[in-house]
Amino acid sequence: MGGSEGLPTPVTDAGRAGLAAILADPASALLAVDYDGVLAPIVPDPTNSPPLPGIISALARVAERVGAVAVISGRPAQVVVDYGQFSREPALAELVVFGHYGLQRWDARHGLTSPPPPAGLQAVRSELPGLLAAHGVTDAWIEDKAVAVAVHTRRAADPAGALATLTGPITDCAQRHGLVVEPGRFVLEVRPPGADKGQTLRAYAEERQARAVCYIGDDLGDLPAFAAVESLRGNGIAGLTVASGSTEVQAVAARADLVVDGPPGVAALLRALAEALS
Repeated sequence: MGGSEGLPTPVTDAGRAGLAAILADPASALLAVDYDGVLAPIVPDPTNSPPLPGIISALARVAERVGAVAVISGRPAQVVVDYGQFSREPALAELVVFGHYGLQRWDARHGLTSPPPPAGLQAVRSELPGLLAAHGVTDAWIEDKAVAVAVHTRRAADPAGALATLTGPITDCAQRHGLVVEPGRFVLEVRPPGADKGQTLRAYAEERQARAVCYIGDDLGDLPAFAAVESLRGNGIAGLTVASGSTEVQAVAARADLVVDGPPGVAALLRALAEALS
């Protein structure tokens, strides 16, 4: 194992212990990351969200050195696979992509596993255009995610105001149809209950028998994964939480052991980690 020069130092004792455990025994470590805001910059048009140049190769360098690497996203798994173009990196052949917070799973060997669309989702799809119009929000964008549907306000004239206006009505609509709302960075996603990034991370850490876990996220939907890392520490599994920092979501940075400056900071961290492990 090489030295840890160039690696940023976590601000918490638990985070420092987590990083030390990864460096000491990388073969038993699991690295899990979000996609949007971590591997890819947040963009006004989420249908065109390529990864930051060079970041996938940096992730691949880490994957050559640790036991397991996973992407856990709120997007459909196949969309993440297509955008990330992970197949171009042979070192990512064992990568697992969890979509819709873990409802979907993709890997190169087995392809995509996905549940059927949840009951009530079609009713929500049908009601959303009228709901937006009734509340005077005509410049939000509705994204169909097959087993979920999301309303984006980033491109609205007043993104924060539109989000605040729609949060209550969309939540009520989702609850009437047995669904839940996942808030994010100028987005409200209506999805089935019963899956979150924390549950997915815990289950995959157990599957891989990981002895150390690092999770990198940027949005409110990543907080359950941070909580999972904290819970795993109580079971003797070292952990490190990293925030891909932004001015839009302060709660994630406040919870993290380490904060880096958005996807460029994530890329730098991955490169430094690969170098320390080489």
